[in-house]
Amino acid sequence: QVQLVESGGGLVQAGGSLRLSCAASGRISSINAMGWYRQAPAKQREFVASITSAGTIYYADSVKGRFNISRDNAKNTMYLQMNSLKAEDTAVYYCNAQIRPLVPGTVVGFKDYWGQGTQATVSS
Repeated sequence: QVQLVESGGGLVQAGGSLRLSCAASGRISSINAMGWYRQAPAKQREFVASITSAGTIYYADSVKGRFNISRDNAKNTMYLQMNSLKAEDTAVYYCNAQIRPLVPGTVVGFKDYWGQGTQATVSS
């Protein structure tokens, strides 16, 4: 069974930094795009950043210049370095990935997976 597990959230003062990790585990054939989303209280989940298997990166305008996304394909792990944090960055951060599960004897398509979320709180 494929799963995504986030870690690295916590409480930090405004201007500080946090580094989030997202590890994919299970029977995995390949991983396509991976990304981070966040959801603040009483708000819709929103896109933060994404990275393709080839390394193409996209950021939401609100985090450009402050956040850096990266991935280690050998470890099936993605990271989000968050710098110059603001109170408005407070949210639950979710990891998302398009993963092709490894199914013996057959080839299946890519499926969308989500992690359970990790809380990042920025105090002003």
